[in-house]
Order: sequence, then C-alpha cells, then structure tokens
Amino acid sequence: MSAQEERDALTLPPSLYEHALHLLREAPDGIPPRRGYPLPQKPEPSEAPLSPEEAANAIRDALNPLPDDSATLHRRFARLGIRDRHTYLVRSAVAGLPLPAGQRDAARSLGRQLTRTGTTAPAVTAGLALLIRLGEPEDVPYLSVLGLLREFVRPAVAALDTLDRPCAAVVWLATYTRRDELRPLVRALWTGDRQAVRTELVTFPATPRFVSTTVARRIAEAARLPDLLDQHPSDTALLARAGRLLVRMGSTRDYRTDLLAYDDALTLYESVVTRAGLLAPTLDHYATLLSLALDLSSGTGVLLDWPPGRRATLLESLGRQLAGPRWASPADTDGGEADQRLRAGWIRRTGRRPFTRQATPGRLRVEVVAGDLVDREPVETRILLDGRPVVPEFFALGPARSPDYLLDDGRLRAGPEPREVQLAEAYCTEGCCGALYVTIRRDGDQVVWEDWRRPQDMPGSREPAPELPAYRFDAAAYDAEIVRAESDRSWSWPARTVARLIKTGLMERPDLLSRWDANRGWISSGFEDPDTTVVTFSYAPGLAAGKQDGIPLQFRWVVPDDGTPPEAQADAALRRLAEEDPKTYAQVCGGSRERAEELGFPWPDNA
Repeated sequence: MSAQEERDALTLPPSLYEHALHLLREAPDGIPPRRGYPLPQKPEPSEAPLSPEEAANAIRDALNPLPDDSATLHRRFARLGIRDRHTYLVRSAVAGLPLPAGQRDAARSLGRQLTRTGTTAPAVTAGLALLIRLGEPEDVPYLSVLGLLREFVRPAVAALDTLDRPCAAVVWLATYTRRDELRPLVRALWTGDRQAVRTELVTFPATPRFVSTTVARRIAEAARLPDLLDQHPSDTALLARAGRLLVRMGSTRDYRTDLLAYDDALTLYESVVTRAGLLAPTLDHYATLLSLALDLSSGTGVLLDWPPGRRATLLESLGRQLAGPRWASPADTDGGEADQRLRAGWIRRTGRRPFTRQATPGRLRVEVVAGDLVDREPVETRILLDGRPVVPEFFALGPARSPDYLLDDGRLRAGPEPREVQLAEAYCTEGCCGALYVTIRRDGDQVVWEDWRRPQDMPGSREPAPELPAYRFDAAAYDAEIVRAESDRSWSWPARTVARLIKTGLMERPDLLSRWDANRGWISSGFEDPDTTVVTFSYAPGLAAGKQDGIPLQFRWVVPDDGTPPEAQADAALRRLAEEDPKTYAQVCGGSRERAEELGFPWPDNA
C-alpha cells in the first residue's frame, strides 16, 4: 500500500451501513421517514465525468478479476472514476458476472464486506448486487438497514425478496408508502407489534386511491396475512380485509397486477373463500366475493398454480354462497348513496356471470367483464385460449382492451386479409411500456392467430420474452364465439349503452358533427361518474371543408342518465347534436388556453 493509500485508510468515513443505522437510531420512535434517508453529502470530484460507455468499460475492468476484499474494489472504482451516478451500471454489470460454483463463496464474502463496510455508493451497490444472487438469511439485518437509504431501496428489497419476503415488504412499505392514512399500519409492521398490525389492517382505507396492486401485495406479505387469519379465525373484519387485499392485488386498473407475484395467493384464496360464510351479507362484502369470483373465472387468478380441480371447487363454493337467500337483500338495494346504487346495479347485472359460463366449442372464449364500478375497474374483453387469459399471461402491463374497441368495431373478426389487432395497451400508454398485438387471418376452414408483438422484456424477468406460438381455431366455432361475444350486452349499464348508441349514430351520420366543424372523439361512460355518458369532439374553423384553420380544441359533453330507456336517451342526444351547435353546451377540455381565447371559448379552471 502506498503512503497516500495509508493516509486514506486512516481517514475513511463511516460505512454507509453505519450511517443508515445511526439515522435509524436517531429517528422518532425508531421509524424511518417516507422515502428513506439520503446518502451523506460529499464534494463533487473535479474531473470530467465518464461517458456511459466509458463508465461501463471501467466497471468491467474494476470487476475483472473480482477482488478478494472490499478495499481493493474501493480503490479500483476511485482510480477508474466510478462515482455515485454510475450505480445502475454497477448493478447491471455485477448481475451479469459469470460466477462458477468454485467462486461463489468468495463472491458472497466480498458482497458481505461491501454491504457492511462499504463507504461509497458504487461499492455498496456492487455488494448488494452480489447478495441478490448469493445472499443468505444472515444477511437480512444488514440488507434491511441499507434498504432505508434511497439509493439502495430497490437492490436491497430485491435481495430481501429471495431471503425474507415479509421483511422485504416492510422495508418497501416504510420507504415507498406516502399516504398518511397508511403510516400507522407501517409503524405497526416496522415495530413487529402483531396486535397493532391486526388493528391497523382493518382500519386504513383500502380503496384504489390508497392501495395499488403492489401496495396490497406488500401489506399482505409484511403482515403475514394467512398466518394472521389462522390465529384469528373468527375475526370477520380481518377476513373481509384479506378479501379486499386479494381483490386489489388482482386489479387491472393499475400499472400491473401483482397477484402472480404474491407467493401466498393460493393460501389466502383458500382462507377467504372457505370462510366466506362468516361474512355479513353487505354490499361491500358481496362486491368483494363477486370480484374474487370474476378473477377466478377469467382473470389473473386463473394463472395461479392451482392443484387440479381446486380453482373450480372454490368458484363453485362462492357461487353457492352468493346464490343463497341471505345474500339476496344487498343485490336488491335501489336507494342510498350513489356508490351503493352503482354497486347494487353492478351486482344485479354481474352476480351470476362467473358461475354460469356456457361451455364453448373450440379453444377460444371471449368474456366481457365489467369490474366493480365503485372501484372504477375497467371494462375488459377477456380472451381465454385453452382456458387461460391471454393478456395477464402474455403481457401483464395493463388491462385487456374494451369491448367498444375489440367487439363493437369488429376487430376480432377473421376476414380474408390478415389484420393486426391490439389486445392490450400498457396502463402508462404504448409509447412508454408497449402493447400486445396479434395478427388474425383466415386460412380455409381455420382461423389463425400469429405474429404476436409485445415488449421484449417482461416485468419481473431479466430474460427476453419468449416467442409466442401460433394458435389455430376451427373457423365455424371461432365465428360463432365472436358473434356471441359481440351480441352479449348483459354486462352493460344504461350510461354505457347510451354511449354505444350515440357512437353508432355518429358513425352512421357523421354530418351531425361535421356541420359544426367538429369531429367525433372518445365516447363512453364517465370514469368519475359511471352513471353519465361522456361525448368528446374536436373543433376548428373550416374542419368540415378540409380547410382546418389552426390547432383544434377538444370539447366534452356530459349527458346524465335521466332514467328513461337508453335508446330514448341516445335519440335525444343525437337530435340535440343535429339541432344545436354542441359548442354552446359542451365544455372545452383540451387544446390550449391561447387557442380557446382566440376562438372565444372559456378555458376550464381545472385544466
């Protein structure tokens, strides 16, 4: 060691693990803050930063060969210019390192040194990446503490997930949960107070606003929910909350569904369904059990690793429960608050659908599923091939497309020419995380689905997504199934039916809008208020004549359900469009303030 290195060794700062541990000990009640702790501040180096390519090459050089001690890797990183900004590249490089069996013990030892004594972000990141691959239970306490530093949350949780899933979930919730309403539960989980966990589990609001699919999974993992249910078998509030968390895990309204990532999903389904008879027959409980049934029938729940026949048995059990006389009263509710009326109507339309599926010949089944309207669940065209739902199995980044898109416009029909069809789009849009496509063509007495397109990298896996096979269907059975699905409107509610009829009317008579220099936009039931129909259109002077003057404005017309038949409401809306300029009663909802002022329209306050 040189004289300079000796001096550096005498003035080394405390390890980042010690830094995090000190902050945690100083925290009020010993609970880490939201988002965890920042790394300690240090002066920026004066040299010019490496380019990404230069940094990647330098990291490979530093790791080859893998040193025996952490001090050597610290020195290599420092000499080669590897800084905090390069932690992602470090993690990626270590993840791809070949580690023959004879080197694994030495690599594990190095990972432990780096996580426990490392003083820089790149060094600790390298240690975490090694323990993601090689960690053992003795590493859990150190990983848990390092996971409280913002820079290390993801790799620490990734390492913990393979070693101690409940601990990983507690760290994740402590650093990522930002809702004040969830902090008492996080505090109880962090301190390990099981009675407080039980109390807080049934207290916090479990609506989609507060609990995403990932938050629901992490809460169930951190609370060891199946064990808690077994310890308190008669606690119906806890049972209802367990069912609610299962529903949230299987929801498709978020970025992705987390049900398949939950290791105890089968056990929790067993606990909830077999004890469902203990629940009081309320609208909320009915909605929970019906949502679980829909998932077991055609949703992500189908894809769990069920023992033969067990899923069907649980589904039949739910069907018997909800068909019993004690559950009839909630479904007959007509009064009460708006959400109660929405939920009761949804139950009346949907209550028997998951239990009365008709067997269809051939490999294809198409089911339109409208989820719980109170939760604003999407309306999906669920496509099942050989009994397995296509979208969660092949894509998993967003819900299946709506029947308005796939069925009303005939996109699933097999015509003489091949047609590429988008079956699902990522929740964050295709431009961000992609979409799922298939090409449909007719081949004599068969229909073929082939040439699938989806993102190359699937969530939760570092391996490229495998190529999907071609599927062949008997053409007669295929056509019959598509016709059946297109003609089934039993899932729809009045406002949604009004929207479909207005859209059909405007497709047949585009002049109803073009006379006002307007073009049809999105038409459906309202998201915030499903009992309304929303008609959108764009407007610009000269648009109808093909001489559009400037950028269009977008307008939104909300049509409330007046209780008359949907056909009468749609006819009235179409007559109004024919007789009155819709810009006089619709609201501007898009474009720009400057354009709105130029054309003489008020700009909305909430835009």
